[in-house]
Amino acid sequence: MKDFHCCATCQHFITKKQVKGMKYYCSRLGFETMTTYKFNCWSPNENVKKLINKFNVDR
Repeated sequence: MKDFHCCATCQHFITKKQVKGMKYYCSRLGFETMTTYKFNCWSPNENVKKLINKFNVDR
């Protein structure tokens, strides 16, 4: 099975463009994060939910 669980696929993941590059934040936890980090509070966004459902149906 594909691993969809990471901060970048969470509905609480926020990106902000800075002068020195991108900053990534979790609006739920309230701190800076990275795209590949994983936390137990993960809530997939709608696009990821559709991909997970499609993957499960195709199996």
